[in-house]
Amino acid sequence: MASAAEQLAANMNWSVLSKATELKNRIWFTLFVLVIYRLGTWVPVPGIDSAVLSQVFQQHGGGILGNFDMFAGGALHRMSILALGVMPYISASIIVQLMGIASDTVAQLKKEGEAGRKKLNQYTRYLTVILAAAQGYGIATGLENMVSAGGVSPVMEPGLFFRGVTVATLVGGTMFLMWMGEQITQRGIGNGISLIIFSGIVAGIPAALAHTLELGKTGALPAFVIVGFLVMALVVIAGIVYIERAQRRVLIQYPKRQVSATRMTGGDTQHMPLKINTSGVIPPIFASALMGLPVTYAQMMGANTPEWLQPILAAFSRGNPVYMLSFSALVVFFAFFYTTVVFNPDDTADNLKKGGGFIPGIRPGKNTAEYLRYVLNRLTFVGACYLVLVTLLPELLMFKWGLPFYFGGTSLLIVVSVTMDTVTQVQSHLLAHQYEGLIKRSRLSRGGRRSGGK
Repeated sequence: MASAAEQLAANMNWSVLSKATELKNRIWFTLFVLVIYRLGTWVPVPGIDSAVLSQVFQQHGGGILGNFDMFAGGALHRMSILALGVMPYISASIIVQLMGIASDTVAQLKKEGEAGRKKLNQYTRYLTVILAAAQGYGIATGLENMVSAGGVSPVMEPGLFFRGVTVATLVGGTMFLMWMGEQITQRGIGNGISLIIFSGIVAGIPAALAHTLELGKTGALPAFVIVGFLVMALVVIAGIVYIERAQRRVLIQYPKRQVSATRMTGGDTQHMPLKINTSGVIPPIFASALMGLPVTYAQMMGANTPEWLQPILAAFSRGNPVYMLSFSALVVFFAFFYTTVVFNPDDTADNLKKGGGFIPGIRPGKNTAEYLRYVLNRLTFVGACYLVLVTLLPELLMFKWGLPFYFGGTSLLIVVSVTMDTVTQVQSHLLAHQYEGLIKRSRLSRGGRRSGGK
C-alpha cells in the first residue's frame, strides 16, 4: 500500500492543482496572511527616530541582533510592531516541551490527548506573553542606552512611558503573529510559524544579494569569492536536502493471529523511519541565541559595560576559536536534548508491545527501548555533526568576507526545510484529491452497473 501511494505521488500531474479547489483556497489564504505579515514589518513603534535608529543598527547590527533581525524579516532594524517576530512563541514552546521531562504534571498532560494539548497550548501562550514582555522591555532599555555616531539617541522621549508603550506594542505584535501562524496551520498550507520565519528570511535575500554584488562591483569583494560562495551555497542546499530526507528504517514485524477456523490476520512487516536530524533547526537557533547574549548585553549597556566583561566579550566574538568551539558544543547539546523530547524510546517500545509488534532479534519491552535509544543516539550524533558543519562553515566565510546573515547555514537550513515540508503537504493534498476522484468514479461505475443489471 505504501509503495503504491509513493508511486502515485511520483507520477502525479501537477495540473491536478487547477481542479483541487480546497487546496487552491488554502494556498491563497496562506499567501494573504504572509502579505499581511510583511506589511506589518513596516509599521514602526511610536517614539522612534527611524533615521537615527538606522545609524545605530549599522553600528550594533552584528551578533545576535543581526540574527534576530533576519528571523524577524528586517522588522528589528526598522523597530516595527512585529520586531520580536515569533521567537518568544518558539522559546515558550520549547520550554513547555522541556518541562515535560522535568515535571510530572506536564508529562501527564501530554498523555491526556486533545484536552491535555489544549491546556499545554494555553500555558504556551501565557509564557509567550511573559517572554515577549521581558524581551520588549530589554529592547526598550537598550534603545535608550544606545546612541549614534553623532551622540543622538534613537528614542525621542526616553522614560517609563516609552518603555510601557514599547512593551505593550511588541507583545501585541508577537501575539498577533502567533495567531496568524495558527490560522495558517489550520486554514492554510504548511506550518504557520515556520512559514512566517521562512517569509522573513526570503524577503531579505534579494537585498542581501544586491549588497553582495555591489561589494563585488566596487572591488571590496573579489569576484571569485562571490562565485565560490554561491557555489558553496548550492552545495550546502543539496546536502541539506539529502540529509533531511535520509532515514534509518527499523524493521517492525507483527505476528499472525488466528481469528477463525479458516482465517488468519497479521503477519505484516513495516518500517519505523528514524530521521538523522530529528531536532530540525532548533539547535542552531538556540545556540546562536545563547552565544549572542554576552555581546547583546554589552551593546545594550553601551559605555557602562564593566571592564572585567570586555575580555570575555572579545573571546566570544564571531570568528574567534572560543566562539566556534562553544557554538559547536551547544549545537550538539541541543540536538541530543531536543531529540529526547521529540522521540521517547520507552513509550515507543510500550506501544509496539501493546500492538503486538517487535523488532526481529530484539525482545519486546525494555530491550526494544534500549535498542531504539542506541540507534537514535548514533543517528543524533551524525545529525549534530551535520548541523555543526552546515551552520559553522558559512559562518566562517561570512565573518572573513563580511557577507550578510541571509547566506548563513542557519538561514539556508530553515528555508530548505520549510520548503520541503510545504511541498510535501501540497503533494499530500493532491494525492488525497486524486484518491477522492478515484473513489467517486468507482462508486458511479458500480451504481451504473447495478442500474443496468436491474
